[in-house]
Amino acid sequence: MAKKSKDSLEQSSDIRVAATSKIWGLTVGILAICIPLSAVTRSGAILPLAAISGAAAGTVAIWRSDDKKSKNGYLQQQQIELLEARIATLETIVSHNDFDLQMKIQNLEANNSTKNALPQNQSEN
Repeated sequence: MAKKSKDSLEQSSDIRVAATSKIWGLTVGILAICIPLSAVTRSGAILPLAAISGAAAGTVAIWRSDDKKSKNGYLQQQQIELLEARIATLETIVSHNDFDLQMKIQNLEANNSTKNALPQNQSEN
């Protein structure tokens, strides 16, 4: 059961839903401890009410927060595809420039070897 709820939290696209679920999940655990504890300490309903009020205040704070803040961490699928296309284009440019550079190096080496070969041939004559 806990594994299913954890998977559903990971699949949630809105972080506010995940945070609210975690808050109330912890509150249920706190209530499970507070209710027997309040009977032993004879504090009445103060501890459980404090736990519920804290969870409610946290939930309100999360849901009233700015939508842009909660969605900044996630890139839309279109943005990801655009970035992948840009990377592919950059890889193409770099590989083309690398090929051009290799050709220039080979030309220079060929020119250099022919220049070095000429003086040796002339010295033999």
